[in-house]
Amino acid sequence: MRQRPPDVFDARAHRIARLAVPVLLGLIYGCWVAADNRFGGPITGWNVLLGVVSALVFAVVCAALLVLAPRMRREVHALSWAAFTGCAFGFLYSQSGVTVLGAALLSLVVAAATFAVLFYRYYTHEDAFGHRVR
Repeated sequence: MRQRPPDVFDARAHRIARLAVPVLLGLIYGCWVAADNRFGGPITGWNVLLGVVSALVFAVVCAALLVLAPRMRREVHALSWAAFTGCAFGFLYSQSGVTVLGAALLSLVVAAATFAVLFYRYYTHEDAFGHRVR
């Protein structure tokens, strides 16, 4: 069995990062959604509310996936991240004023590419039950 490289951070740093990373990504996503939605116009209360709600939903779903997805089989693991990525991208892209069909098609392409990359990674680094082999 190969030994893993030493962990640079302690358990406390990993616990903090497990919460901080989804929150930080959610804040970035919420600001981006709000900026796309206002089309360069003035910032309004509804625009800020859209950004806050988008950030909250993104952070909660991302944190849930970080906790739950590693316990899934590799196919479902890759599919869950692909669905999350496709939905997040599709919603963000739809805020820029494109048609619903255009946003849906492009988000399906992004989700399919994400699935292909992640499935390959999990297939080469995990056994069929989701246990890391390398």
